[in-house]
Amino acid sequence: MPFTPSLSGLKALAHPRRLQIMEQLAHHGPATSARLARALGLNTGATSYHLRALAGHGFVEETAGTGHGRERWWRAVSQDLRLPPRSRQDAETRAVVDEMNRLAYASDLRLFEERQRTDAVGDAEDADWQDAAFPYSRGTIRVTPAELRDFFEEYIALVNRYKRAHEDAPPDSRTVLTRFLAFPAS
Repeated sequence: MPFTPSLSGLKALAHPRRLQIMEQLAHHGPATSARLARALGLNTGATSYHLRALAGHGFVEETAGTGHGRERWWRAVSQDLRLPPRSRQDAETRAVVDEMNRLAYASDLRLFEERQRTDAVGDAEDADWQDAAFPYSRGTIRVTPAELRDFFEEYIALVNRYKRAHEDAPPDSRTVLTRFLAFPAS
């Protein structure tokens, strides 16, 4: 089910540290505030504050039964996050959406370049991952606005077919970042 956050939700998500927390949870699975703080070079107080802000807008949630004692574990909520259509964005919403996109794309590009440099697919004996990693396709299509919307929905349906929780994934699976980008070239 598509989820379109409110302007306050978009503002909460557009914060650089919160995007980092979301990425860490999405890429590595559930974590405590302390683990996130160590991974991101933050203090636990700031991490806890950002987690509560994200939880207040439904982006993260506590995982039941994972913590020991006072330990609280958090996970990213798996959802089909949608942005408001540009024709319905006021100036403030547009600025927040554009900043969030800028931060997210820059982060994705940094991670992509880092993984290529470090050959993050594993050692030479992991041939399946070496052959499967870093696929590339770039092209153009000539479509109407309605066809582009349909194309996007088909892409989302394909991604959703492969979504599963960390605990439900096969042992040889890895978290793979996908990104859809489509815009008029002229």
